[in-house]
Amino acid sequence: MSTLTAVLIDIVLLVFLLLLSVPLPYCFAGAVFFMTVVGGASMKSMMVWSFTQMTGSVLLASPMFILAGTYMGGSGIASRLLDVADAFVGHIKGGLGVVATVCCAVIGAISGSGFTGVAATGPIMIPRMVEQGYPRGYATALVTVASVLGLLIPPSVTLVMYGWVTETSILALFLSTVGPGILITIIFCIINLIDCRKMDLKTVAKPTFGQMMSNAGKKSVVAIPALLMPVIILGGIYGGIFTPTEAAAVAAVYSIPVGFFIYRAMTMKDLYRMTKESATSIGSIMTMIVFCLMLSQTLVLLQVPQMIIEMFYSITDSSVIMMIIINLFLFVVGMIVNDSTGMILCAPLLLPLALTLGYHPVQFGAIMGTNLAMGGVTPPYASILYLGMRVGKCEFKDILGPTMKFLLIGYVPIVFLTTYWSPLSMWLPTVAGYIR
Repeated sequence: MSTLTAVLIDIVLLVFLLLLSVPLPYCFAGAVFFMTVVGGASMKSMMVWSFTQMTGSVLLASPMFILAGTYMGGSGIASRLLDVADAFVGHIKGGLGVVATVCCAVIGAISGSGFTGVAATGPIMIPRMVEQGYPRGYATALVTVASVLGLLIPPSVTLVMYGWVTETSILALFLSTVGPGILITIIFCIINLIDCRKMDLKTVAKPTFGQMMSNAGKKSVVAIPALLMPVIILGGIYGGIFTPTEAAAVAAVYSIPVGFFIYRAMTMKDLYRMTKESATSIGSIMTMIVFCLMLSQTLVLLQVPQMIIEMFYSITDSSVIMMIIINLFLFVVGMIVNDSTGMILCAPLLLPLALTLGYHPVQFGAIMGTNLAMGGVTPPYASILYLGMRVGKCEFKDILGPTMKFLLIGYVPIVFLTTYWSPLSMWLPTVAGYIR
């Protein structure tokens, strides 16, 4: 059997297992086993290579961010951040939606995960929004799509994965998605404010400037420990005090005393429960990463990237059309698997093609990051969307319409802007000196 035939059958097998809802680690294990038996890859060499990769310190960022996000949600940090934002714009019609959007972006960014934004913000914001008059499906959709911004605004676990597998500067990658992330946040807020004009919302009486500043000041004082968290994490990373992996560990450790002694929102029982939940998630994710690495490296050794380049150039020599095809491909991948899996699997395969098209590895990382993040709220995979449905207690039919509206109007245009206008993703890393 030729290499190309084996690869195509392997892809079909992987998709088939995914559609059967087989757990992700087993899907990729099956694909790896097929390539070792039929494709001629060496299982022993792949296992040795994967083990050496798994022992690297960079990969520890993923479990540490998961742990930090879980602790942050239970420590009271999220609710204090929401209170501060609400003090400034909560009285505006549609202001509560703006608060939800910004806080989901900030909270998700601190934890490097989209799940944290939903888990920490949803139980607080969705009932508030429904009480004010927002349709439950709309409120849930807004919180859910806004949580995806946590995968773009640094630090981001997905970009850590890209930097790791492609040996690209992680700090440069963090900055590359700041522009797209802020733009999407602004567009989501504008869409919400426009939609709220058609809703019969109950808003509180507009306070005087003095009353607003007094209320905001009181809530800001209470929220100082919560507000310090992003300063410590991002300041530490870009100040060279610690690495992204160490930042994730600091975030996890910082949340514990804040939750126990300052906000008194955690107990030992809560800490044990959250640690157990995180350990379960981490075990599943790390197992999946091992098999993803093995499959990705197998395809690289079988020269699949070169085959992809030849295939694309046989279709067209237009870089514009090629990048449209790549974007569509990444979108489909994001619909099937989670963002980290898609990144580990596709980055080594597609980066050589992007380089031949003249794209910098940092810009291509931003392109992959914005594309794959969207998959978390796009069925059939849509893990973040399904979590949002559970948190918001709403039906799929109620959340689907608003979600698609936010994605098509607010997200997809930024994906293509990131692809075809390089300053959006390259300006900050260049100014910061990470790209020369």
